[in-house]
Amino acid sequence: MYWSKCYHKIPGILAAIGLTLAASACGNLQANSPPNPAAADESEAVQTEPQKPERFDGVSITVLARTPPTIAEPLAKHAADFEQLTGATVNIVNIPFDKLYREIMDDFTEGKNEYTAMIFAPQWLVDYAEGGYLENLSDRVVEDASIQWDDVAPFFRQFSATYEGEVYTIPLDGDFQMVYYRSDLLESAGLNPPQTWEEYLAIAKQFHNRDLNNDGESDYGSCISKKPESQSYWMFWSIASAFVQSKGTKQGAFFDPKTMSPLVNNEAFAKALEIYRDTSNYGPPDELYRDVGDTRSLFISGRCALTIDWGDIGTLAIDRDRSRVIDKVGAVMLPGSDNVLDRETGQLVACDKFTCPYAIKGINHAPYAAFGGWSGAINAGVDTDKKSAGYALLSYMSQPAQSNIDVTRGETGMNPYRISQFTSRKAWQNAGMSAQAASKYLGAIGVSLKNPNMVLELRIPQSQRYQQVVLDRVLVDFLGGLITTEEAMVEIETGWEEITNEIGREAQLAAYRASLGLTP
Repeated sequence: MYWSKCYHKIPGILAAIGLTLAASACGNLQANSPPNPAAADESEAVQTEPQKPERFDGVSITVLARTPPTIAEPLAKHAADFEQLTGATVNIVNIPFDKLYREIMDDFTEGKNEYTAMIFAPQWLVDYAEGGYLENLSDRVVEDASIQWDDVAPFFRQFSATYEGEVYTIPLDGDFQMVYYRSDLLESAGLNPPQTWEEYLAIAKQFHNRDLNNDGESDYGSCISKKPESQSYWMFWSIASAFVQSKGTKQGAFFDPKTMSPLVNNEAFAKALEIYRDTSNYGPPDELYRDVGDTRSLFISGRCALTIDWGDIGTLAIDRDRSRVIDKVGAVMLPGSDNVLDRETGQLVACDKFTCPYAIKGINHAPYAAFGGWSGAINAGVDTDKKSAGYALLSYMSQPAQSNIDVTRGETGMNPYRISQFTSRKAWQNAGMSAQAASKYLGAIGVSLKNPNMVLELRIPQSQRYQQVVLDRVLVDFLGGLITTEEAMVEIETGWEEITNEIGREAQLAAYRASLGLTP
């Protein structure tokens, strides 16, 4: 299929010429080349009226998702509307994120087939699709005019939805890590947003233990989710990425694409670990036990000068019932480094035109597509009517009429992933975001998407074990002071090598290279 050819080109296209040209490079898969996502455009969204799905009277489906509110809140809302429109019955099961991967896999491997549809991290797609557990949705999206597939931005259509040239998931969300900052604080202090991680620490130090929201209490320079079995490993890799990848997306940030050796035991990785640890000096005293919901609440209540997060902060910050930082928030591409990893020696070397060909003013930035964005899939083991109803529900949720509003509401956990969500400002302004705030927010996402040194999420078999099992555990011990920097690197390296050898080095190497768009 033509999709397969386009899929293998996408990482290189995005890295070399950015999102806009990527859209035109894949021919009939794309809409007309979209304008710069960072540019303001007051045009209407592509579709403003919902399309009525077909009837599914008497069909009952069960959908699995994480616990509320993220994703679960809009799922419940749209499922209720979908029932009214179609006659279907939608049962929703919610479980904690750290149990989601295993619950889905057990449902497949044990042949229970309790779930018609599942909403999960797209990096897990490899494991589920390889096992033959997911319905191939390629023909459905081609025949489904209502989903407006061409409006889904090329990166999310390829990374989140596609495996080996076939579509298996429907994107419902778009995720990139960014740094958010209190624009009012930095402006009053005459400071620019952080461009390096050293600058991040310096700004955090300057504002730490000051009253940042005028409530008479001391606040924090930096708030980062570090709770075990939460999002800590993604937060850490948002720092590490700038040190370990500097020559473009195809270079990869997790393993050496020639040998499958982990890039975790070297001076660059040690530097990232130490910066990650040092951010705790300027955070809440119990930061190691706070998840992303906690740090978001702290930030929008005005208690943090800086934070690392996905796109959710941008919309939570305009919630007039909860936010004390309306029009006081800026977003910036992840900070970088002027020293990067020399993979031959394992040492940090200065950025120059050879070591950092995509550097901006001497700084290597490597925006990280952490997680990738919630996506929905259909169980191949359920009957045909359930498959059709499950797909229709996912399509309904993803259609612009629903999703272009969802991405502007902080409680949904959905971030922009459609071209119309970048090019139209109307929905954002209707949600209460000022034109200036919208430009900062969408601009930071757009700059990240187009960066040729963007770091793709780890998408190989059993990526969950590498990250959620080994890396997460070691980071907990490291931040808790139980192991040294050197011991942490050795433990990660040893754990990752054990997984690779168990699964098969050659197979994992082939999968990793394919995920980067490299030839076998």
